Amino acid sequence: MNYWADLHIHSKYSIATSKDCCPEHLELWARRKGLTVIGTGDFTHPGWREELREKLIPTGDGLWRLKPEYRLETGVEIPGAPEVHFIISGEISLIYKKNGRTRKVHHLLLLPGLDEAERLAGRLEKIGNIAADGRPILGLDSQALLEMTLETCAEAIFIPAHIWTPHFSLFGANSGFDAIEECFEDLTPEITALETGLSSDPAMNWRLSALDRFLLVSNSDAHSPANLGREANLFATGLSYLAIRKALTPPGEGFLGTVEFFPEEGKYHWDGHRACGIRWAPAQTRQHQGRCPVCGRKVTTGVLHRVEALADRAPGEKPAGARNYERLVPLVQVIAAAEGVGEKTKKAERIYWKLLQNYGPELVVLREAPLDEILRSAGPLTTEGIRRVRQGLLEINPGFDGEYGQVRIFREEERQAYLGQAALFAFAMDGEENRRSGPDYLGLPTVKKGEEKKEEQAAGLPSLNPEQRRAVTAGAPQVLVVAGPGTGKTRTLVHRVEFLLEKGADPAEITCVTFTRKATAEMRERLQRLLSPVYGARKAGAIR
Repeated sequence: MNYWADLHIHSKYSIATSKDCCPEHLELWARRKGLTVIGTGDFTHPGWREELREKLIPTGDGLWRLKPEYRLETGVEIPGAPEVHFIISGEISLIYKKNGRTRKVHHLLLLPGLDEAERLAGRLEKIGNIAADGRPILGLDSQALLEMTLETCAEAIFIPAHIWTPHFSLFGANSGFDAIEECFEDLTPEITALETGLSSDPAMNWRLSALDRFLLVSNSDAHSPANLGREANLFATGLSYLAIRKALTPPGEGFLGTVEFFPEEGKYHWDGHRACGIRWAPAQTRQHQGRCPVCGRKVTTGVLHRVEALADRAPGEKPAGARNYERLVPLVQVIAAAEGVGEKTKKAERIYWKLLQNYGPELVVLREAPLDEILRSAGPLTTEGIRRVRQGLLEINPGFDGEYGQVRIFREEERQAYLGQAALFAFAMDGEENRRSGPDYLGLPTVKKGEEKKEEQAAGLPSLNPEQRRAVTAGAPQVLVVAGPGTGKTRTLVHRVEFLLEKGADPAEITCVTFTRKATAEMRERLQRLLSPVYGARKAGAIR
């Protein structure tokens, strides 16, 4: 079976996490997101282990389920919501000296049960305080932790976490290593997977040939239930700990790929100095010798800069065996940006729940639900927002020095243009009767620049793609086409006029309206070129 798994999360016992990071709320949000397996997080904390024993039951295959009496209802029925399983997981922060430098590295550990977690925690508490934070900080070498973990549980899965984060990671610019062998020495072969982190994606990691032998996983590192699934892994295995472990061991049979943050949105993608408002691409940092022009201090070297420093491949090269990945934006963020409202407003929540109720969990809505169906539930702005996310048509001001990047799906003038286009049609969007009597809803794919004039013909419809042909020949009295720039809207409209004239429509009863002088001139030119040889000259002007 195919299923999504988010293996790196945190509990309410970790610093700076939501009080709702408890089993019942994590399970609830996993259903909403479409996650079949989620990590428990923080297995080293004694209070959290006690709560997990109270609220979870083992499935007998190394995974766990929430006890029925703790299950929370979503409020609406979500078709296709998975039955959620937990896998015992935790993150450990290490600070130690090696090869003359202070190292700060985080690691993600997965275990087949709470008994194994109890034994490992018992050994770790002799080294440092594991009760102060769900993600404990220990003065222990990474190699020593790996050895201790495997001695305690030979079936443990040990994954270096968010490997590029500047301050706490395997390759971090401030305290990391230049090679994985420098970190783990003779135990390096025990490492089979690496976590890319929010500020990098697989393509960035492909630039290092030394990483080709590792599977690249992605997880949310969520500090609140709502952030589950912002990154996740797609498996095609049975639901068991050993099946997941096998899939995360090369050749990785059953590990299909990941969904990712847009890495520019991550907190450390670019370089910079937040206190002084300095945000730089790597080339700018090199130009300024890494110094902030405001205060003179060193700027924080971001993930992209660090990748470029260690890379031995050009961007765009994909190694053999590399998994596919997709980049997404959380659904409520898409809705809020598209509609021009806050993420916690009633409008955003209403659209969010309607989409989940009609089409399934977030990952289904964002990746799979047909756009013409989404349009019926969410309207043109959210539908276009989802289309742009799927195609990567976003503007992102990259994150830097601990500040998340800012994603813009619409410019305000674009959003207003879509509102204006949609306002030309008066129709109700709820109820089967209204749907039957309303307009046809259509979406157009992007057309490559320059293809329209090259392909446009004086008669017939051979130059149209299937979506454009549907719009041209639709029989409904109203046809609402939702499409972005470069999708051939003007060409489709001109051919629609031709189609109506061929069906016997009176030319004097056809009015084409557009919103700018430039668009008016373009429409006039196309109408004359396509229709004048048969139907004579038509008048085109501007309404002021």
